[in-house]
Amino acid sequence: MSSKPKTPRAATHRFVVPIASQQMLRDVCGPAHAHLQLLEQAFADDGVRVDSQAQGGEIVVTGNGDGAKQAADALQAFARRIAGGADASVTELEAAIRLTVSHGMAAASGDAIMGLRKPVMAQTPGQRTYLEKLRQDDLGLVFGVGPAGTGKTYLAVAIGAAELKSGKRERLIVARPAVEAGEKLGFLPGALEEKVDPYMLPIWDALNECLGAQEVDRRKERREIEVAPLAFMRGRTLKNAFVIIDEAQNATVPQMKMVLTRLGRGSRMVVTGDPSQTDLPGGVKSGLGHAMDILDGVQGVAIEKLTRADVVRHELVGRIIDAYDKDAAKGAARK
Repeated sequence: MSSKPKTPRAATHRFVVPIASQQMLRDVCGPAHAHLQLLEQAFADDGVRVDSQAQGGEIVVTGNGDGAKQAADALQAFARRIAGGADASVTELEAAIRLTVSHGMAAASGDAIMGLRKPVMAQTPGQRTYLEKLRQDDLGLVFGVGPAGTGKTYLAVAIGAAELKSGKRERLIVARPAVEAGEKLGFLPGALEEKVDPYMLPIWDALNECLGAQEVDRRKERREIEVAPLAFMRGRTLKNAFVIIDEAQNATVPQMKMVLTRLGRGSRMVVTGDPSQTDLPGGVKSGLGHAMDILDGVQGVAIEKLTRADVVRHELVGRIIDAYDKDAAKGAARK
């Protein structure tokens, strides 16, 4: 009897497009079958091959070991995401692959934030966990921290916009430390929103994408959507509101305490930021890290730490973050 290790047998998995539509088949395959080629590349170590059979509306996945099964599951999850309103894009296919490998097909199909211009779904395992926390009403305070491009602010805005549109909350309030202006905005021309707008452009971009510019303008006029520098939160009680504190690494400890204690009945708060990117003057302690330290484990508070693996911008962004992290580690070692 030979002692040589057995070569894994090739496994064939058949994937049937879930709706009787040639358009769906074209969307899943992508232009010139680009999506199928990407799937093969993702599971190349298992020798995965993906072929479309247009006449039967089927896609056949073959390969060795678990790779073929995972590839077939990822493709089916991708189709379900498209059917749920997601774009038939490389970004969505990559999300389906990542989530299938880590959580299985059911998770990768995506629990969408509905009621917006288009559904919003998690793109990474970390985002999925973060989104689960954002959905939990019993969590009155959620911290979402991590590097740029991890979706921490966008997902918070999407949840807040959905709750506002459904009537679950009466207002969506976004505050951000205006560090560059020293929180002293009175000397600038225009109304408060005009003074703050340069610091809030990422928020407006996310709101416009989620709700549409016209609806955002209408809700701003009715004060259902409000933006303000962090200092303008002092003395207020925020009732029946979804509150987002963005770029919170630039809040001081007293500012963070002040804003966290603004929560009124029927409100929830999400605090987002990147603890490694504070713009506070030297020697001034960031209120974000301090708050996370003392509130960790408090009932009703959740902390989600996103990482470089959750970056969903250009793939180069992740490599840039790695390079800066390595440089920072070298600097720390020299001290």
